[in-house]
Amino acid sequence: MPKYEIGPMPDPLPAGLVAKLEQTETATVGHWRHWGFMDRGIQPLLREKRIAGVAVTLAIPGPDSTLLHHALGLLRPGDVLVVDRLGDDRHACWGGGVTVAAKAAGARAGVVDGPCTDLTEIKDSDFPMWCRGLAPITTRLYDLGGRLNKPVSCGGVAVMPGDVILADESGVLVLPRDEAEAEADAAIARQARGLESQDKVKAGAKLGELSGATAKVKAALGG
Repeated sequence: MPKYEIGPMPDPLPAGLVAKLEQTETATVGHWRHWGFMDRGIQPLLREKRIAGVAVTLAIPGPDSTLLHHALGLLRPGDVLVVDRLGDDRHACWGGGVTVAAKAAGARAGVVDGPCTDLTEIKDSDFPMWCRGLAPITTRLYDLGGRLNKPVSCGGVAVMPGDVILADESGVLVLPRDEAEAEADAAIARQARGLESQDKVKAGAKLGELSGATAKVKAALGG
């Protein structure tokens, strides 16, 4: 088996699709979709960020980040680098230097199924990152191998190169490209209805009556 397996870079997402997705809250999609959401332990390091982009997938073993450094030279504007750490939760593969390189390439964000480091430098770069917290022990260039633009697992979700990544304060969602626009359209419409309901509640309406919950309770009670 080869030490490194590298597939082609995925096609970028259309700008119109990205614009729709960046109006879409992951929690809105979570009202009806029950798969594709990464484990909630993967949290944003920067708050109040919502991003959408195409998944560039990477798998690297615990103490090594050789292939990560190589991948940074391939990133393009709009890419989201999704890093499978193959179960390692000790070594931080992503820090200030990696952040600067990813941002310089135009990458939209990074998602790491493990810890990061150099939080202050990530904040100073204003680069959106999702990960499993922080750690002081970093990776090295051990040349152990890895996979780039091959199927990976991140946060308990299978991620294919070219999948759509939507991430915000609530979490990270992976969508097949051919499903993303319909999900965005449905979410945007639901969010608009939600704002209308909030306005009605502020004006005195009861949420349970608007949602139908009160009718269900009354029916169960025989009322």
